[in-house]
Amino acid sequence: MAGVQDQLEIKFRLTDGSDIGPKSFPTAASVATLKETVLAQWPKEKENGPRTVKDVKLISAGRILENTRTIGECRSPLCDVPGGVTTMHVVVQPPSTEKDKKAAHLPKQNKCVCVIL
Repeated sequence: MAGVQDQLEIKFRLTDGSDIGPKSFPTAASVATLKETVLAQWPKEKENGPRTVKDVKLISAGRILENTRTIGECRSPLCDVPGGVTTMHVVVQPPSTEKDKKAAHLPKQNKCVCVIL
C-alpha cells in the first residue's frame, strides 16, 4: 500500500485542450523530470512546440511549478484524490527573437516629448 501512495497519476493538458498521458510518476520525481516527459511526448504535428525544458511551464492548482521541487512538495491537498488523476496545465513560452535579445541588452533611453500649443 505504501508503494501506491508514492506514485501519482498525472496527465498534462495542452493549450488546445488535448492531453498527454496519464502516466504514473513517483512523488520524489522533480518537476524538471515532468517537463522532460512533456518535451519527449509532445505531439510532433503540433506547431510551436517547446524546444527545451526551459520553454515549458507546468501549472498545478493555480501555481507555476519550480524545476527544483519534487511532485510531492508541489502536491495540493485539493487534488489528492486516492486513485485519481492529477491534471497539470502546460504552457509553452514562445521562443525569444534576436530583436528581443538585443533590446534586453540595450540601456533604456529616456525620451521626452514636449508639445507647446
